[in-house]
Amino acid sequence: MNNWYECKVRYERLADTGLSKKSSESYLVDAYSMTEAEARIIEEVTPFASTGEVMISSIKREKFAELFLSTEDEDDKFYRCKVLFISLDEKNGVEKKTPVTMIVKASSLMKAVNRLDKEMSSSMTDYSIASVVETNIMDVFSLDLSK
Repeated sequence: MNNWYECKVRYERLADTGLSKKSSESYLVDAYSMTEAEARIIEEVTPFASTGEVMISSIKREKFAELFLSTEDEDDKFYRCKVLFISLDEKNGVEKKTPVTMIVKASSLMKAVNRLDKEMSSSMTDYSIASVVETNIMDVFSLDLSK
């Protein structure tokens, strides 16, 4: 099971005008612990910092059932999707809805919903999409097990 951490990072970078600009961004990091997440995000973001100084403003653990990432260039936004898995409670005879959170990378809200539907179509469980919200996540850094 993956441990995902949302890391909020502050650093100075060069703006398009050539001047230094303070930037605050969120990233998603796959790591075994908070300590490893902090080390990995510093390693990943430091090349973009003009002064080389990176400050971590927060790290919090996130529970995602699934991440549907994309390699398409136009897919540049991340959407947080709340999906309800629908099952029947045989004891009481009522529908039970279990919420899970997923991340989808897409270029627009409609494409995120379509991609989520496409990915979930192979699921044997009934589901409904409760919400799809654009996040401020800039990038996702998955764990590279080959290192």
